[in-house]
Amino acid sequence: MVSLDLFARLMRRGLRRITAQRHFPSIPMNQMPILFGNSFPKSGTHLLTQILSGFAELGPIVESGLPPILTFEGDTGKPRTLGTILSDLARLLPGDIAYGHLHALPQVVDVVCNHSFVNYFIYRDPRDVVVSHVFYVTDINKRHVHHDFYANKLKDFEQRLRTSIQGLPELEVPFPDILGRFAPYLPWLDHSEVLSLRYEDFLQNVNAELARILDHAVKRGFVFTWNQSIAIDMLNNAIKPSESPTFRSGGSGGWREHFTPEIKMLFKEITGDLLIHLGYEQNQNW
Repeated sequence: MVSLDLFARLMRRGLRRITAQRHFPSIPMNQMPILFGNSFPKSGTHLLTQILSGFAELGPIVESGLPPILTFEGDTGKPRTLGTILSDLARLLPGDIAYGHLHALPQVVDVVCNHSFVNYFIYRDPRDVVVSHVFYVTDINKRHVHHDFYANKLKDFEQRLRTSIQGLPELEVPFPDILGRFAPYLPWLDHSEVLSLRYEDFLQNVNAELARILDHAVKRGFVFTWNQSIAIDMLNNAIKPSESPTFRSGGSGGWREHFTPEIKMLFKEITGDLLIHLGYEQNQNW
């Protein structure tokens, strides 16, 4: 049964779709792909969602307005069933923009790698991720399932950082180490249907990354009426640094301020060659 909240979201989506189609009458919305922004948590999710929202200025495509499609429940941290995740994906329509944190489960891959989806996956240096995670759980999201543990049971930042690296497998809602949290996302990097994006590359050359994002969408069926240069400018204008505070503010490499030699050793022990695999280091001598 559809909840009242979901019913209202679906109705609002329908109205947005009618408006978008009227704005771009020469391009059939039902022939447009679904744009899906997938991310590893704390890795540039806001940045990617802002960019994808900019596509609504380019063609008959709209934000679905539906909740993010998640592998774990936001409030409890408990895993969602595969059936629920697949139902969420099946609710998306041609011309929708949607977002989520989805593991590369085979059944999920089958859905989002088919011709009807334009799929993006953004990730970030895991060292910056664990630092960001500490601030997020301790200070920003007081509803997070682990907020009380971080804020009241861990006495200082170093303890919290160690916990974000090595996890909390003993809790009622298990929290894997950083390698265990990243590993289910790694297969996305091996699918050509998915455009993998490194958060740090946007800090170096945002227009080049926007061109890649636009080109990927066009190759998979997105149609727009502007020239590429104007389209890239429009996507750039959709980025709101105030709502994505790490972007354009030196939001890369901040881990160096917090990683002591002991923390470095712990991180290397936990993650093995993860940084090498992701292209952030060439060896373990960092």
